[in-house]
Amino acid sequence: MSSADEHLKYLRLAIDEAEKCEPTPTAFCVGCVLVARYPEQTSPPVVLATGYSRELPGNTHAEANALAKAQSLLPADLSTLLNAPDKSPLTLEDVLPHTDVYTTMEPCSVRTSGLAPCADALVAARVRRCLIGVGEPDDFVKCEGATKLIDAGVEVIWLRGFEEECLAAARRGH
Repeated sequence: MSSADEHLKYLRLAIDEAEKCEPTPTAFCVGCVLVARYPEQTSPPVVLATGYSRELPGNTHAEANALAKAQSLLPADLSTLLNAPDKSPLTLEDVLPHTDVYTTMEPCSVRTSGLAPCADALVAARVRRCLIGVGEPDDFVKCEGATKLIDAGVEVIWLRGFEEECLAAARRGH
């Protein structure tokens, strides 16, 4: 599978996640998929976790939800999921630096609720790359999530050609 086909596959999964989101007029509907390649870059990628806005209690965002769900995986589960050689236990800290984040909208850099921004959570998780369907419009805040990620050494890839579809999913209920 080419990298373009792979990107399309995982962004489509993220859009499917965004469609699960309960619309609200004061927030976007965003979907996220965490895709890990571990222990070798040549091994097939594996969906580590998915998430969408407001999926979990507490005014949560898609990226935060996907990370929270990944954190619930036990080391033995991670080893099996990622087909680790010799099935040695893996920790999430072992896996996240080999993880790509596919998100329908740029991770937030500020939250009006006062909760931690998703860009900060992704930086703290030390993910490898963040592939984004559309930048966050200035509807609610001025977002600088991609800049925060880049400044922290996370590779950011804008998946061109999906902006309208990702924005339509995000603005459901507006």
